Amino acid sequence: SHMRIHTGEKPYECVKCSYSCTSSGNLKRHMRKHTGEKPYKCGECSYSCTTSGNLKTHMRIHSGEKLYKCAECDYSCATSGNLKRHMSIHSGEKLYKCGECDYSCITSGRLKCHMRKHSGEKPYKCRECNYNTAQIGNLKTHMRIHRSEKSYQCGECDYSCTTSGNLKIHMRKHSGEKPYKCGECNYSSAQFGNLKSHMRTHTGEKPYK
Repeated sequence: SHMRIHTGEKPYECVKCSYSCTSSGNLKRHMRKHTGEKPYKCGECSYSCTTSGNLKTHMRIHSGEKLYKCAECDYSCATSGNLKRHMSIHSGEKLYKCGECDYSCITSGRLKCHMRKHSGEKPYKCRECNYNTAQIGNLKTHMRIHRSEKSYQCGECDYSCTTSGNLKIHMRKHSGEKPYKCGECNYSSAQFGNLKSHMRTHTGEKPYK
């Protein structure tokens, strides 16, 4: 059996797919992918899996053991996969790439969220109205409308609002900042919508008839 590692011989073949291997034990483990059998069960929760190695890794969640440590910072984790994903923060490497455009990112979760832009999928739905969105963060922000929750408070006056973006726009009243500038004259504004309206004085556009 050991010599097959050197010869490359793989006499054990799966009848369900093209997988082949050097030992009957490996084939037995592989077949669990097809049968769905998960003989290794966690004694702490309902988790079960196909191999003893996966169960051993899972048990670190309960024990708190973190064998894999980052050489760049004090981050540590239970699996080599998590460490690899973490290291991309330091290296800047973006392992996950979109097949539809040139977007890339460091986690599979972010790529999954991004792909909804292409698919149009909006799995997060409001229970109060017909609003739905591709990202849970957007839904959390939206729900403040129904709760009348205004988490963002102005430090200069009693103004409060539901989003950081609205607070940023409001603060320009205090700072006098007007980042939106007209390319035709010296007009500038704190809000993009105001600049858009102003530009009609140059174009002659009359949207309301």
